Amino acid sequence: MKTINWKYLKYLFLLGPVLAITGLVAGLVSSSWGAVPVGLIVAGIVIIGLWLLSLGGSPNGFWGRRSTQAGTNALAATLAVVVILGLINFLGVRRAVRVDLTENQLFTLAPQSQQLVQNLSQPVKVWVFEENPNPQDQQLLENYRRYGSQFSFEFVDPQLRPGLAQRFNLQSLGEVYLESEGRRKLIETVNPQRGESLSETGLTNAIAQITSDRVGKVYFLQGHGERPLQAAQGSISQAVSSLGEKSYTTQTLDLAKTSGIPQDANLIVIAGPKRALFAAEVTALSDYLKRGGSLLVMVDRNTNPGLDSLLKDWGVRLDNRLAIDLSGGQAGLSPAVIMVTRYGQHPITKDFQDGRSFYPFARPIEVTPIAGIQATPLLVTKDESWAESNPQSDRLQFNPESDRQGPLILGVALNRVYPPQSASVPSPTPTATTSASPTPTPTPTTTASPSASPTPTATTSASPTPTATASPSASPTPTATTSASPTPTPTATTASPRASPTPTATTSASPTPTATTASPSASPTPTNSPAKTENADQKAAESRLVVLGNSDFASDGLFDQQLNGDVFLNSVSWLSKQDEQLLSIRPKQVKDRRINLSQDQANILGWIAVLIMPLIGFITAGLVWWLRR
Repeated sequence: MKTINWKYLKYLFLLGPVLAITGLVAGLVSSSWGAVPVGLIVAGIVIIGLWLLSLGGSPNGFWGRRSTQAGTNALAATLAVVVILGLINFLGVRRAVRVDLTENQLFTLAPQSQQLVQNLSQPVKVWVFEENPNPQDQQLLENYRRYGSQFSFEFVDPQLRPGLAQRFNLQSLGEVYLESEGRRKLIETVNPQRGESLSETGLTNAIAQITSDRVGKVYFLQGHGERPLQAAQGSISQAVSSLGEKSYTTQTLDLAKTSGIPQDANLIVIAGPKRALFAAEVTALSDYLKRGGSLLVMVDRNTNPGLDSLLKDWGVRLDNRLAIDLSGGQAGLSPAVIMVTRYGQHPITKDFQDGRSFYPFARPIEVTPIAGIQATPLLVTKDESWAESNPQSDRLQFNPESDRQGPLILGVALNRVYPPQSASVPSPTPTATTSASPTPTPTPTTTASPSASPTPTATTSASPTPTATASPSASPTPTATTSASPTPTPTATTASPRASPTPTATTSASPTPTATTASPSASPTPTNSPAKTENADQKAAESRLVVLGNSDFASDGLFDQQLNGDVFLNSVSWLSKQDEQLLSIRPKQVKDRRINLSQDQANILGWIAVLIMPLIGFITAGLVWWLRR
């Protein structure tokens, strides 16, 4: 009988890994873990287990070797490290934690931004129209998306998606729009080549505004030949439509048919009136400004809106001369069409730089400084322009006797803070009460001095001839009360020489007569004044006014030319005081940690790095060699 040669039988155990791998591949490829794949895997595992058991049959076998033990420990340690790394990555994906080690937390959103994005209740998406996405902008938007699932963003190449660019009415590359539930808002325009990137402050405040329930209400004054709001000749329908896209609601206002300015008005727009307002309408607008209102006035030449008194209080005067600029002929413009490229430093025009806006047949504005009013010119013409007093002349030429040399102001923004208005509270009517004994007497007598109040009143009931005498200017608050003895003697009431305009003397019968006397030193001020309480709760109101010497620039056809629409929309935005809703987020700047060295210090560092340090290394190596040789 032949013995089995176990030397070659051990190669049969190689079927274990082969069967296990075959079962795994069959299951993965077929996407079905039936009997065949599972059977192959189980058979392979059983054969591998028998092979491992056979290796430990003798003390000097495979498991008894030191190399096997060391290899097993190394394999176990390697598998443990792999498992730990896998768990760390799994937790990192599910529970991402970022640590910003920069000094100013440059890569971390401000707490206001984090809270705003976390509390979003509606989807908000940022559209960035750029050919090549800016990595800095992309990193900022990624930070926003980490804090809220409702926030998303997308970079769009306008040339590849022209339909989307047309839907957003794209004007230039780099525009960034914010969209949420049908509402759309232009945030800013970025240009990486000029170092312009997305601002966290602007983006956060834009999100807060577009998700806010607060909707601006703009009233357009009508009834004096103002420009119509619907599409027609000379209308401003494009401007009204643009306001709707920016979440404003517009409505007409006729002060001749209403009792006053509506309470929900964020601002009033007077767009090109041809006839003068009534005095009561001007008064209503003045009172509205004193309560902290805002007013946009656009007045054309050769018209008198009747607002001289209102504008004079703000230091503004409308010049009826025609603004002329002959330099516009190079661009094919008439001398009466002013092209403005100079703008004031104001929130309305701060981003215009050297942009262009056009104002046909505009009238200059004169501004006189008034204490408490901050006035900022918005639109300034060129130095060679002038205000022409005789535009009908065949030859336009500057006349120093009647014309005014430029530069001219075509638009100005003003704001002032009014003190709290005190509520008109009527003073309490003093009452003097006289009670006498129950002895009735039918002939009461009341005597007032000739200089007393025009409406003194005396009421007498069952009293033994009481006499009430009111002298001029009695105190409005007599507070001293004295009880008389219960005798039938009639009691008299005497007021001090500071009587109220409506003193009242009342006499009634009572078992205990009472004499009431107000001393001359009584305080004329009531103890609890309602007016003082209301004034303490009121705050100073800021009023804003923008005056433009032209309304043609906002009409249909010119509204979408260059910066004309931006002038109008930015004026409305500033007047509606949306800038007061902005969240205060301090910009994060990288601190300059560079060390400024003098030339001698730089030379010393150079010699140390190039010569001294290598020389020290060579000397140390030589000493070590000498000691060990």
